[in-house]
Amino acid sequence: MYKTEFHVHTRYSKDSILSFWLLILVSKLKKIDTLVITDHNEIKGALKYKEKNKKNNIEIIVGEEIFTSKGEIIGINLNKKIEPDLSPEDTIKEIRKQGGIVYIPHPYDEKRYKTVLVEEEIFKNKNEIDFIEVHNGRNIKDYFDLKQNEIADKYNLCKIIGSDAHTFFELGRNYILTENKLTSNNIIDNYKNVKFVQKNCINFAHKWTKVARLIKLVGKGDFNAIYRIIFKKNSIRK
Repeated sequence: MYKTEFHVHTRYSKDSILSFWLLILVSKLKKIDTLVITDHNEIKGALKYKEKNKKNNIEIIVGEEIFTSKGEIIGINLNKKIEPDLSPEDTIKEIRKQGGIVYIPHPYDEKRYKTVLVEEEIFKNKNEIDFIEVHNGRNIKDYFDLKQNEIADKYNLCKIIGSDAHTFFELGRNYILTENKLTSNNIIDNYKNVKFVQKNCINFAHKWTKVARLIKLVGKGDFNAIYRIIFKKNSIRK
């Protein structure tokens, strides 16, 4: 069966420094056949990685994890960036304009509650949702999976698992198995008799993304943002 890893981030996300060559090397070692790259509010990296990857046997599908006014929605099979901060309904319309697939990431997560799409919006837009995550590779609690499954069942939505990998050591741990190789042209048609392979979160990964974000801010010389992050962290501890 063929391995597809959905919901993968690269150095084009604000909290990842995962390079193309490391992504491809680890994917080859883990025998991943298809990668769905979904950087935060950006598709430039996915497009570049897809172009660079033509000589390899790994399929790269272009997506974007879009921050809407009510939480995050992923669009898959995109060719143009969708701007953040639109309403969920308008974001879905923009995805559909490109013939894209609507995918809801981590519909329940107490740690990342600011990025979770509120359930009211899932209900309102349920007829336009193609996939919803029932396991996310960065769920820090097992019962998040249970809650995510409950939401999927409640609205009769097609279940999927997402890697949410931001680092090389998260790759190849959470993926789906299909009888045919998934490509940008056949995801919906070949999403049948799937098997989920999932593992618990590597807690260190959350810490590493904070480090990656700081590294990027240092590179940009944005010391005010660094100060705000450190000050906020120390204030919380007090």
